[in-house]
Amino acid sequence: MDDASEREFAEYFRARREAVRRTAFLLCGDWHRADDHAQAAFVALHRHWRRIRDRDALDAWVRRTLVRSVVDESRRPWRRERATAEPPPETVGVPSASEAVTTRHVLVDGLRAVPPRQRAVLVLRYLDGLDVAGTAAALGCSEGTVKSQTAHGLTALRAVLGDALDDLRPAG
Repeated sequence: MDDASEREFAEYFRARREAVRRTAFLLCGDWHRADDHAQAAFVALHRHWRRIRDRDALDAWVRRTLVRSVVDESRRPWRRERATAEPPPETVGVPSASEAVTTRHVLVDGLRAVPPRQRAVLVLRYLDGLDVAGTAAALGCSEGTVKSQTAHGLTALRAVLGDALDDLRPAG
């Protein structure tokens, strides 16, 4: 890559790395694995940087690569182990511990119990704010699949959260 392309990639990386890392954490539930997935997405982006013509679609490209990385890894036999409920370490760019820690931990623990594809749909729809069409494009599936995976994922999440669901609802 030439110097101008390297600078452009570096600017994009600096601007988006924490958002991509947080999304990866919400998808996989572990900060160390989230770092690995985010790194894999950015390495893939760097490798394809010259071929990506639509710079407005970079976020979608990285998001799709990230989701595929998390879902693919969850299919590997050695990743079928149970995650622990350890709180994430405090790092630069991660929301502080005073910001609704209990709610975040309850939600993340609940998301860990939802199957990976459904978890990906829930994170993209409700935490990344994508609509059905955007989620379908990110996952490379039909809008109907997104709708059914959303319904199944919400049902699974509600079943896992049980009484803790009341803690997530705003008062009033």
